[in-house]
Amino acid sequence: SYTTDTKSREENKKTLENLYSLSVDITKIRRLKEWVLLQDVAYVKEIAGILQEMGADETTVANIIERCPEAILHTPAEINSQRALWQLVCQNEKQMIKLIEQFPESFFTTEYQQNQKANILFFQELGLKNNIITRFLTSAPSIFYNPVEKNKNVIETLQRNYLNLGGSEANMKIWILKLLSQNPFILLNTSTAIQDNLEFLRKNEFTDQEVLQLLSKLKGFIFQLNSTTMQKSMLFSKNIFKCSDQELKQLVLKCPALLYYSVPVLEERLEGLLKEGISIAQIRETPMVLELTTQIVQYRIKKLSALGYDIKSGNLESLNGTKKDFEVTYGKIQSKKERPIFNPVAPLHIED
Repeated sequence: SYTTDTKSREENKKTLENLYSLSVDITKIRRLKEWVLLQDVAYVKEIAGILQEMGADETTVANIIERCPEAILHTPAEINSQRALWQLVCQNEKQMIKLIEQFPESFFTTEYQQNQKANILFFQELGLKNNIITRFLTSAPSIFYNPVEKNKNVIETLQRNYLNLGGSEANMKIWILKLLSQNPFILLNTSTAIQDNLEFLRKNEFTDQEVLQLLSKLKGFIFQLNSTTMQKSMLFSKNIFKCSDQELKQLVLKCPALLYYSVPVLEERLEGLLKEGISIAQIRETPMVLELTTQIVQYRIKKLSALGYDIKSGNLESLNGTKKDFEVTYGKIQSKKERPIFNPVAPLHIED
């Protein structure tokens, strides 16, 4: 509803004056979204007033407006409705202001208020905790723009498939909530896409139990894939590792990234490992190493080499895992290296 034609228009003087009075850096707005300053109507004082009422100080108000200038184009009524919505899940207004400062665009998207409210209530009924819902509101706001029926439909498809694959009624709720909290974007898929991907795995002779295992391991990412890309990735892995269908299946269960990443990504990561002198046989033994970017692999190899650890002749397990996992492994190798040489005369201290 706002015009973005900036050629023949002048900045709104009243808007500029009000922004100056709030110590807002107008050059930032000009650089970011100059069209906001050209609108005939803006609610600078009113929006600042609502934010201050909620506990925001002058610096915070200026920061919010600089980061999301279109905030001042919303009517006070729209913002108060949004405030009431977020109150359904925020502990208090202090927490809300903190979130608005971090994610202003999420708060100032007010076009879908009815859908947002219906979805918040649906998620609460489903059993999602308010702190998870606030995380969704800020980091995955688009899932609230869907009509609630669409989100319900996706959840029902997931529940039905979970039970069909042999999952138990008792564990279903926990499974769904875990899947959602790990990857809320599964709600942006259609029920048909979910069904197609599960069919693809069955056709590739994954048992129901294995499909269930994959769904949990992939944290819902499988629903964002399609059978064509999965087929290409599996074929690529089969050719690289020179393995049978059964062996490939075991590799995929060990490392779902072989299913999830596209061929160009797998190619690039494989190339990075081979350049470091790592063999295909080593990668086949520990395929999880393909979950790491080339930069991470290079950094970890460099750190281990500095300790005298030769990755070419060793096990790739030491490269694997999260940053925290790697630090633990690195620490163990380091302390082993620094351990004093055994003295046969010294008394024994048996710890292990």
